[in-house]
Amino acid sequence: MKKSTSKTGEALDPKLQDLQRNTSDATDQFMTTDHGVRINDDNNTLKAGERGPSLLEDFIMREKITHFDHERIPERIVHARGSAAHGYFQVYESMEKYTKAGFLQDPSIKTPVFTRFSTVAGSRGSTDLARDVRGFSVKFYTQEGNYDLVGNNMPVFFIQDAMKFPDLIHAVKPEPHHEMPQAASAHDTFWDFISLMPESMHMIMWAMSDRAIPRSLRMMEGFGVHTFRFINSKNESHFVKFHWKPLQGTHSVTWDEAQKISGKNSDFHRQDLWEAIDTGNFPEWELGVQLIADSDEFNFTYDLLDPTKLVPEEEVPVTIIGKMVLNRNPDNFFAETEQVAFHPGHLVPGIDFTNDPLLQGRLFSYTDTQLSRLGSPNFHEIPINRTVAPMHNNQRDGHMRQEINTGRVSYQPNSLGGGCPYQAKMKEGGFVSFNERVDAQKVRDRSESFSDHFSQATLFFNSQTDVEKNHIIKALRFELGKVETEVIRVRMVALLNQVDSTLAEKVAQGLGITVHNPEIPMNKGVGADANPTKYEPKTIPQTTLSSDALSVIKNPTVTSSIKTKQIAFICADGVCNASLVNYKNALEKKGAVVKIIAPHLGFIKSEEGKKIKVDQSLLIAASVLFDAVFIPSGKGIVDLKESKEVAEFITDAFKHCKVIGGEEEGAALIQSIQIVKEAGKKLDEGVVLNKDTTAYIKALGKHRFWEREELV
Repeated sequence: MKKSTSKTGEALDPKLQDLQRNTSDATDQFMTTDHGVRINDDNNTLKAGERGPSLLEDFIMREKITHFDHERIPERIVHARGSAAHGYFQVYESMEKYTKAGFLQDPSIKTPVFTRFSTVAGSRGSTDLARDVRGFSVKFYTQEGNYDLVGNNMPVFFIQDAMKFPDLIHAVKPEPHHEMPQAASAHDTFWDFISLMPESMHMIMWAMSDRAIPRSLRMMEGFGVHTFRFINSKNESHFVKFHWKPLQGTHSVTWDEAQKISGKNSDFHRQDLWEAIDTGNFPEWELGVQLIADSDEFNFTYDLLDPTKLVPEEEVPVTIIGKMVLNRNPDNFFAETEQVAFHPGHLVPGIDFTNDPLLQGRLFSYTDTQLSRLGSPNFHEIPINRTVAPMHNNQRDGHMRQEINTGRVSYQPNSLGGGCPYQAKMKEGGFVSFNERVDAQKVRDRSESFSDHFSQATLFFNSQTDVEKNHIIKALRFELGKVETEVIRVRMVALLNQVDSTLAEKVAQGLGITVHNPEIPMNKGVGADANPTKYEPKTIPQTTLSSDALSVIKNPTVTSSIKTKQIAFICADGVCNASLVNYKNALEKKGAVVKIIAPHLGFIKSEEGKKIKVDQSLLIAASVLFDAVFIPSGKGIVDLKESKEVAEFITDAFKHCKVIGGEEEGAALIQSIQIVKEAGKKLDEGVVLNKDTTAYIKALGKHRFWEREELV
């Protein structure tokens, strides 16, 4: 049987691209039915006379309506709200020492990828800016088959065992008696569940932090969450943790911004990703791995198989091994973004599972949910899910089968087909699971090493800046303030007290309660007959007490680049064209995106008489949709002094610690805004009121001036 000899991942040529896209362009084509019959009239049903009854024989109308009636498929139970893009991955140097995975060997090869980002709790129509975990899943189309790295923008999860996943999702979804709230965890059932599951406390710190409200999908980290294995050609194993590091930097928005963005543009993240790719500002991430020798498995204060734990980068540094670039938007949202089927069980030789009990449950769940959503075990034949590697097996038929198999043989072993398709030996690329020794009794139990629920939650909180700690406190006050049942609030504050007493005290103050120390509930994930002492939540001293990598503000991936940052130029008739052009050119030279905002759409006229195209009117624009604001000079700017929209624009930008700039009349307008006047001499370097474009660009590179929060 002929074998493929093409290089791993060499899949950017048109033929392989067409295999995945299967696109249809109707330009200069006749309209036809689904069966190719040309349509003469697509506007009127076949009737008995102009005003008579419609006729059942109208097969064209029946086909059109029938297809429309069946257009919707069940949305994902979790991760329903998604955005995605095509791109490629390139390894920097061969990883053959650790893994035989083909796409991680040759730096000259670009492996095609399709990456989907998502929120977890909300429906397809919910807002992008919900406080939530973000899915971060990458499908690698390798010549050894598809490999899916199905992760999140947070490295840990709420629960330790897949058995509890339905309970978690039932708790966080809208409450069943009235279907509220949508895409939000701020309600009784979620916090009731969490308050009885102390294993969730580490993840709660992440979910209440700024990580849960990213500035952009392009500006968030990704993690594989679980511990996996790398296997090399000698069948040697290393534990591996996966990290995606955004080259655009890691940034978030404030909760006040998130709520306002949801009102102004609930597609904010989706639009940002699309426009960045559409304008050639391709998002990039570096792939990093934490590698741990099998012999070091038990050398940590936490269990590598516990998905509520991370490995601090101070203990095991992240080794950067390659880069992913997203450079093409989908051609059709439904066919690609909605129908793509990820699965942590889609592996290639050289990568394998561990015994993480949450991961093990996912290996069943993902196939099961795709059968429900996509309606058939043949979902792998949908173009976006097709492997670029040759596919041969004895699986046949089923709903919506597209493959037309030839020959008599659909079984193995066989002689009529010459024994084909035949099994590949390991040296021929056959997948072989790691030969891990397992010798144990069947039990419904959990390792005692999973019982430390607070140490890493404390590590995370201690790693934050004072600004970020304050954001976590406010988030918990908001979320628990929405909880109607007082005993749930009391239980949660008691759990927070196990993480940090100051955190608990400040949250309790906001809720109008005192910190009590009732008995911490036993891990509810274990059986009723379990030994309570064995599963009593513990706090184990950690080797690492603080980690900069866990803070958005201190994170090493923060960059001073202003590339793709959105700058609002507030203008009006009579603006100084020289002032506008000077700043605009300086910013665009550094890769920033400038938008002209004015009282109306169309054009405004500068004081020099030049026509300037307006990008957005003040009616739809808002500070929360931009990274910074600038007001040029010009006599016409004075007319904006009475504008409530401009006052709100500057006020919000100042409150949210953004960079604000102005020149002459523009600077005077900014200084007239109440919140700026009150700051007086305490204005920080993020307020640039002169012609110095260099100072403005330098300030933009710092992203935010968080010390300003104390003023407001």
